[in-house]
Amino acid sequence: MLELGGNQGAAPQGGGALIKEISEATFMEDVIEASRKVPVIVDFWAPWCGPCKSLGPALEKAVTAARGAVRMVKVNVDENQQIAAQLRIQSIPTVYAFFDGKPVDGFQGAVSPAEITAFIDRVVKAGGGEAGDGGLAEAIEAAETMLGEGAAVDAAQTFAAILGEDPENAAAFGGLVRAHLAMGDTEKAEALLSTVPDALAGTPEVEAARAQLELTRQAAKAGPVADLRAAVEADPDNHQARLDLANALYASGKVEEAVDELLELFRRDREWNDEAAKTQLFTIFEALKPQDPIVLKGRRKLSSMIFA
Repeated sequence: MLELGGNQGAAPQGGGALIKEISEATFMEDVIEASRKVPVIVDFWAPWCGPCKSLGPALEKAVTAARGAVRMVKVNVDENQQIAAQLRIQSIPTVYAFFDGKPVDGFQGAVSPAEITAFIDRVVKAGGGEAGDGGLAEAIEAAETMLGEGAAVDAAQTFAAILGEDPENAAAFGGLVRAHLAMGDTEKAEALLSTVPDALAGTPEVEAARAQLELTRQAAKAGPVADLRAAVEADPDNHQARLDLANALYASGKVEEAVDELLELFRRDREWNDEAAKTQLFTIFEALKPQDPIVLKGRRKLSSMIFA
């Protein structure tokens, strides 16, 4: 353990999708707010700190092994002296774990690998996860949160790590496909779905990912929303334009509007193009979570039309 101060040197190597360097400007977002969903470990280090160079990579390895049950951020105390002073960091390395916006554990100085593992286990448990097996359910939930927040690369790494432990985990497989779609890597998503393990074929999670891939393909061919809306307004019975409009709306994130256009198309001509409106509605419903309000509302409206 070293007292603060010293000569500058090379920063320790490492990092990864679950691990990042932060500053005072993002501390509230990356630590306090983020810890309300998953525990966040904060490693206070400096380039001149010898013990930091061994502890940091060891912590990163343990955090990665936890498969998303915890996250880790690194704070260079030389560049972020105010936050170090606020948290009374007097020597480094110092490691704190935050959950639900407040510190729940921590230690100072270099520790053994066994102590690091025990620390990670305590932090995972503090966050409601399960130690030992890494808490796969918690890791999946964390990955889904990352994906929902737009951190597709983080989510993909976590889903892949889960599959490394449990190759037949349908939620992780489907999540990995969706993460690649979110990154715009359609080819990778297609390649994954072409090699689905037999045990996962037909599972809801994989079929949801397959539906999302299909919608992504269709969205790539959709025209500008404004042009398509103008075409529909000019001729409400232009069914192809309305279908294309729905695809374009879905591509722009306006899922509920897309569903509404498809319902209107179904109302106008349910048989058009081999029931294309109903088929597209089912594809969207399959791509979303079963209890999504858009799905529940859309299914009710479709059923009322079918059985009217």
